Amino acid sequence: MKNCRIEVELLTLIITMSESLQKTVCVVGLGYVGLPLAVRAKEKGYDVIGLDTNEHSVATINKKESPIEEKYLEDRMADFAPEATTDPSVISRADIVLVCVPTPVDKNYYPDLSPVVGACTSVAKYAKKGVLVVLESTVNPGVSEEIVRPIFEKAGHTVGEDVFLAHCPERINPGDEKWNVTNIPRVVGSFDKKGLDTAVLFYRSIIDAEIRPMKSIREAEAVKIMENSFRDVNLAFVNELAQSFDRLDIDIVDVIAGASTKPFAFMPHYPSRGVGGHCIPVDPYYLIEHAKKTGFDHRLLRTSRAINNSMPEYTVERLQDALNDVKLPLNGTAVGVLGIAYKENVDDMRETPTKKIVEHLHKHKAVVLTHDPHVLSESSEKDLDSLLEKSTALILATGHKEFLSISIDDLKKHDIKVVVDGVNKWDKNAFVGSGIVYRGIGH
Repeated sequence: MKNCRIEVELLTLIITMSESLQKTVCVVGLGYVGLPLAVRAKEKGYDVIGLDTNEHSVATINKKESPIEEKYLEDRMADFAPEATTDPSVISRADIVLVCVPTPVDKNYYPDLSPVVGACTSVAKYAKKGVLVVLESTVNPGVSEEIVRPIFEKAGHTVGEDVFLAHCPERINPGDEKWNVTNIPRVVGSFDKKGLDTAVLFYRSIIDAEIRPMKSIREAEAVKIMENSFRDVNLAFVNELAQSFDRLDIDIVDVIAGASTKPFAFMPHYPSRGVGGHCIPVDPYYLIEHAKKTGFDHRLLRTSRAINNSMPEYTVERLQDALNDVKLPLNGTAVGVLGIAYKENVDDMRETPTKKIVEHLHKHKAVVLTHDPHVLSESSEKDLDSLLEKSTALILATGHKEFLSISIDDLKKHDIKVVVDGVNKWDKNAFVGSGIVYRGIGH
């Protein structure tokens, strides 16, 4: 009897998954999160429509090309590019809608939920009966209950009857060839059992990893905030230690290597010129601001954000100290900034620390030159030799492979006097005896 029951359950699952693959998925927001998800759903047999407001991105996708520098996409766009459009009425065709729009903060670090509100308003307007709507955008706990659900109810929907709402916080790591949309485990929460079961089944049909159901949609929202706040706090810890160790003449990279020999209760994090990307420097603010409404003050998260936000300025301070060694002022000195993207070997500029580094350099009246082979449109110098030729000092702001291959001889040929390694990627021992002053971050 037990074997018969297992066989019946397995058959039911196979039939249900077969039916799900005949469904249409609409992905709202075709950026770093939405486009890989759309391509993956297409690859797994779904009919997929992509919706975005960026006409250039839509046109590029419809040519079966990726507007994003990402190997996963570049390998699959020719065969699995979704249909892309700027017309929100296509939502009416979808059985499953995935909302993957940004959740930024403004210049005062206050959360901006207008993209989520706008996207959900459009989905509520066009959603057909029985649709599953999954919010993938990172939000603070309570957004699904206090903002998303009321939008659908105002549009005349009954949540749990004619529309099912779920939250599956995005997990993506741009440029990572091992971990991508196909194999990163996910968590899912919903308002009701049917919404949860449908969402879990969908994600299990496209992702080759664990899909963990959460007890509530609020718990699912809290997972992503916790993940990224954990990273932010630990990065703040090593960034603060780096500033202290620079004064104590201790190499933090060596200390981390030593601490890493402990086989338990230690996880290495590394200091740098600042924290970038759309998640880590943004998500803690969503929890900080939401908690204020309940009367709670996240002192640790606020302090961590302040430390990490200070690192671009500290990087420029390291440059000033190094220039002092060669009796040069920062004022009027040509400083080449290597890298605009927030992360190595990608074109992602979201929340990049380079922007703040450049601002501080301008504040000190340096002559600023920039080059990024992955973001040439934002580079003042279109080739590396041009930047090296014009620069007296360098800041390595992004560890692109193109920059890590620069030799000491290259630097000496262009008469570079000072380098600040903002990501601790260059071999500092190679600079010993070279006549070039080297500074890292705690290194």
